Amino acid sequence: MAIFDSKGRLFGKINILDLGAALVILLVIVGIFFFPGTSGSVAQVGSKTVPIEVDLAVRGLNVRDPERLFDNGFKKGGKTNVIIRNQPYGQIGIKSVQTLDRTILATQPDGSVKEVKDPRSNNFSTDMLLTLEGKALATPDGPVLGNSKVKIGMPFELEGYNYNFNATVIDVRLQNK
Repeated sequence: MAIFDSKGRLFGKINILDLGAALVILLVIVGIFFFPGTSGSVAQVGSKTVPIEVDLAVRGLNVRDPERLFDNGFKKGGKTNVIIRNQPYGQIGIKSVQTLDRTILATQPDGSVKEVKDPRSNNFSTDMLLTLEGKALATPDGPVLGNSKVKIGMPFELEGYNYNFNATVIDVRLQNK
């Protein structure tokens, strides 16, 4: 008696292709239940949670009255919702908010250029320097908030009761590193 017959069956009873498919399915099931992968994201392996401070620059925020923005919780000691790379992170504390004066460059009679305060009264553009504080995972590649690495130059979207605008990271400081 031959091992394979003319129709490709093993010992005349089992098709070799069916046997191969059954072995693959069995190996996948064994691999899933007996050798599961690591849990958690790759960014969390070998990392610890540390306090973080992130400085943000807001340039040209069009707002009629910046004080109304501060009346509804966007102030020192408040909290704001942060969205990083279209991924909601959650709330993070506001350590400081500093409104920067708008300036223009004025040419002087001697040909030099001087920076002076913008005299226009109808300018509804505001610049701010913000410092946010929270907890981040310290990884070898840098700090991670949620599932996003925090790096200088990346945009943060800030959202609250009466605002939604973008800011750019200009400094990242980890505490107790």
